[in-house]
Amino acid sequence: MEILNNKGFCVSLIDINRTRMNKLVKVGLHPRQIAWGMSRICCEHSPGTSSKRYERYQRQPQNVDLPELLPKKKKKPFPVPIKKMLQASRQDKRLARMRIEKPLEPPKNGLLVPELIPVAYEVLDNWKVLIRGLSQLLSVVTVYGCRKCPQVHVGPVGHQIQDCYGTGSQRRNSHHSWVRGSVNDVLIPIESYHQFDPFGWRVKHETRFDYDRIPAIVELCIQAGVELPQYPSRRRTAPVRMIGKKVIDRGGFVDGPKPHCSEDCISLLAELDTFSNQQGQSSTPLNVEELAEKTLKAYLNVRRGVARLMRKYTVKTCGYCSEVHVGPWGHNVKLCGAFKHQWRDGKHGWQDAVVDDVIPPNYVWHVCDPTGPPLRSSLRSFYGKAPSVVELCVQAGAEIPEEYRPMMRADVVIPDSEEARLAA
Repeated sequence: MEILNNKGFCVSLIDINRTRMNKLVKVGLHPRQIAWGMSRICCEHSPGTSSKRYERYQRQPQNVDLPELLPKKKKKPFPVPIKKMLQASRQDKRLARMRIEKPLEPPKNGLLVPELIPVAYEVLDNWKVLIRGLSQLLSVVTVYGCRKCPQVHVGPVGHQIQDCYGTGSQRRNSHHSWVRGSVNDVLIPIESYHQFDPFGWRVKHETRFDYDRIPAIVELCIQAGVELPQYPSRRRTAPVRMIGKKVIDRGGFVDGPKPHCSEDCISLLAELDTFSNQQGQSSTPLNVEELAEKTLKAYLNVRRGVARLMRKYTVKTCGYCSEVHVGPWGHNVKLCGAFKHQWRDGKHGWQDAVVDDVIPPNYVWHVCDPTGPPLRSSLRSFYGKAPSVVELCVQAGAEIPEEYRPMMRADVVIPDSEEARLAA
């Protein structure tokens, strides 16, 4: 007899010993010999096939839900627990009251980390490959963007899922108003201010036009050791010294050199910015599948490299909007228009950033069969989602990465509209 509990463990009852004994019992006037059969039963636990199936599902689930969308009237969660932040703040205040210098390690003291310089160059090279590949794949795979809301769809035709919340959505029954998209719809541009000295003058609201806006990934690579002639950066030989939150020695304030403009610099900047790689400017690739695999590999390498750099280098993001700043402190530009910005006088609520703040995944609906009918609202519970870059490369012929397969629900069979109501 086997019993299966809710966790997949198999419990069996096994008869391991059976004996027979005789005993004299008086029945009436004559004694008689009666035999009893006795058995010994023990409980045994054995992980059966259901347990192995449960463990295999835990390692590679069939479908995974996306992270919950945070409401706009709520601040982003802190990547570091508040208790640890308060503990570190109290430790800094204790050292500051004792006039003890705060111990800083590279790159917190302004010096470079030598082992991360090759990582920064690798991230920048993969970033160029990613932008160039997306601009070429857009001539093969069609991308649509809604004119009324920020949703994007990758496929030959726009989907018919009624989830538009833009202007006039009630008149359109929440249907989207699709138009042809570009690289910026697939890879959301996140820019930040470039500073010659991140530990120098802070960017103020009055001086915001004195600084260039470049992709946050490029600025992170520059501060990690990449040398670009168009955007020079100060390389310190002496560390920055601090007591608490006050800088006592930064080596003085140094103004940045004048920008050096040349044809090489202009061509280099065209490779780093998504605005200069719009649809229609790149030719159709010869080997589409190879280009899709190369582009998808570059995207995954960029995310891994940025995550590795952000473990050491400080990147700040606003807790209410999508603004990102690369450096030890956030800027003082008053351009935040998110929830309760009047209470903050338009200033951003800075906190530590995560990889998704620097490279937003921009999830889109996964289309299993691009040649089939468009996606419908009645079957939306069976559809999966994936980052727009991954979906674009997969439709171009690339293999689905294992980490995104449960999210895309590649192993889920989509039923017909008549069979959907019979599905559990």
